[in-house]
Amino acid sequence: MIRVVFFDLDKTLLPEYDPEPAKPVIKELKRRGYEIIFNSSKTRAEQEYYREHLKVGTPFIVENGSAIYIPKGYFPFSIQGRETREYIVVELGVGVEEIRKELKALETSYGLKYYANSTKEEIAEFTKMPLDLVPLAMEREYSETIFTWSRDGWQDILKGRGFNVTMGSRFYAVHGHSDKGKAARILLDLYRRLDQVKSYAVGDGYNDFPMFDVVDEAFLIGNLRHEKAKNVSSIEEVLEVIE
Repeated sequence: MIRVVFFDLDKTLLPEYDPEPAKPVIKELKRRGYEIIFNSSKTRAEQEYYREHLKVGTPFIVENGSAIYIPKGYFPFSIQGRETREYIVVELGVGVEEIRKELKALETSYGLKYYANSTKEEIAEFTKMPLDLVPLAMEREYSETIFTWSRDGWQDILKGRGFNVTMGSRFYAVHGHSDKGKAARILLDLYRRLDQVKSYAVGDGYNDFPMFDVVDEAFLIGNLRHEKAKNVSSIEEVLEVIE
């Protein structure tokens, strides 16, 4: 039996941006033999930063399900996808330039601020991110993050043009017709080619709901409600109730 746990990062595995608080959780899950999968709105570059600090080498899902990065040789069978030096990339979203073209046409009318039209200093202020991590967040491939806006309406326009607009812990994300659940399902199917799978997911935002729908057990940190998820107060509480 393979046990797979999907983690949102912001406000779930990571209370802020420091990886240190997550280390005991990751260490314990490794001891129990779990496959630890980051499934986050964060970029590849950001997730690689946390993977290195937390010593996690499993596949990971970026930018709200827009792509799955699978380390080469991780599965003992071939996988169709874009090949890089380190990964096979299963792409489910659209390129960020396509999204930015639409945002550019709307930014003045709706007062949109997002990564591509903000300075590093503005991004640090919006996100409270350490300035040295901002360049990693700016390496976007499949999505944009809307930090502020002057009036509503842009959400429906973008949805009408075929994009997903989803709310995370604090900000809206604009991406293609991908979500965390679609990507998680694909990855789980790959694991099922190896053995039976028991799956878990932990998140805190509306963008995590599709991920909750495709796993056996889901845990929701905070006050939101999802019919399939158990509300918990912390990651540590999750450790107490899973096998």
